[in-house]
Amino acid sequence: MSFPRPARALFLPALVAMLSIAPPMTASALAAETPHRLDVQAQAELAVVPDRATLEARLWEHTPAVAQAADVEADALREARERLEERAAALIQRLEAQGLASESVTAGSLQVQPQRLSDVQRGDDKPEPRVRTRLQRPLSIEVEDLAQLPALLDALTAAGVNALDGVRYDLSDREAATDEALVKALAKARHKAELMAETLGIGLGEVIAASETRAPVFQPRMMAMSDARAEGAGPAEYRPGTITIEAGVNVSWEIEPKP
Repeated sequence: MSFPRPARALFLPALVAMLSIAPPMTASALAAETPHRLDVQAQAELAVVPDRATLEARLWEHTPAVAQAADVEADALREARERLEERAAALIQRLEAQGLASESVTAGSLQVQPQRLSDVQRGDDKPEPRVRTRLQRPLSIEVEDLAQLPALLDALTAAGVNALDGVRYDLSDREAATDEALVKALAKARHKAELMAETLGIGLGEVIAASETRAPVFQPRMMAMSDARAEGAGPAEYRPGTITIEAGVNVSWEIEPKP
């Protein structure tokens, strides 16, 4: 917008006068508008006892060792696979006899792995490489009742599993446990704020900000098992222990004069 020269001469002094009327904001006025706050950071740990577990086991069979991989016959592979499937079926029957539901057992994909051996000696005392094939099937067993765990582990060892890769302890309701850890962290932050306010002689007003510094993370607890235990050389460990969930928060309160 443009003004004629006479009007512009009258408008500019008026604008300067209006700007001079509004007083600049002083430091004290700015501080009065900025709320005093008390910032508290708190962390909490929650130890929970798992109520479910997953067993990881493996079964395998081998074909006879031959001089070259190409010499492995289809019949040998078929026979090894049949033996493996028979053992897997017998194992599942043993587990069901212990009260485990059939849908709780998951059989993984068949794995075929050539293996190079060198324990066969030739006439000149030099090792002759030999090759065989391992057919392996992993099994994952979900245990909803930990009271069944000892009998299930005994059934696995009695069935002659080739490897027990361990037990993973877990919770049926992870969300409830992580929520409880977060509530515990917030309660700790409140306790710290009240303690600080009482010591400093101030009052706590409303919460003006809250954030997580460490979101609750749940990690299943693993228990490794050796092959010796899978072969029945010693007693298995059945104690689930506890799972630790950590949570952290940062909460800010407005400070009020103490009544």
